[in-house]
Amino acid sequence: MTKGSYNLLYTGIILFVLYVTQYIFDLKWQWLYTLQLDENYKRWSGLLISIFILFQWVLTITRTSKKLRPYSQKYVVLHKWIGVISPVFFYVHALEFGYGYLALLSYVFFTNMLLGTVNLDIIKSHKNWVFQSWMITHVALSIVITFIMFFHIGVVFYYK
Repeated sequence: MTKGSYNLLYTGIILFVLYVTQYIFDLKWQWLYTLQLDENYKRWSGLLISIFILFQWVLTITRTSKKLRPYSQKYVVLHKWIGVISPVFFYVHALEFGYGYLALLSYVFFTNMLLGTVNLDIIKSHKNWVFQSWMITHVALSIVITFIMFFHIGVVFYYK
């Protein structure tokens, strides 16, 4: 495992643990919590996290496009770093997991973030079934996140 892989792993795990810790022990920055009660702030921070989620799909585009494929290896590093710092984006938008479909979105989001953090560089298996299982799970969870995100956006603006 390379030094970069360790940095990604530790950063992702630490940020995840910090988010869960603040949630469990109800440790809030009151100024941020107050901001999150404001509908305009919620929408703008929601736009930020939506852009982050959609930006992560660029890796798929670079891998599937013949013209962009030469850039995919460079983009993988960016994709991984953005993924491991995603608890910060989530924290800026919501200090809590939410209820109902928002809880589902939160759980799937963090599960996928952890799966991405413990990626194939960390696992170090050369078995094809491990690669395929990991990739299918990661992409499937990403699809679920994207679907629930768009549903959430629809609900937010419908019940404005």
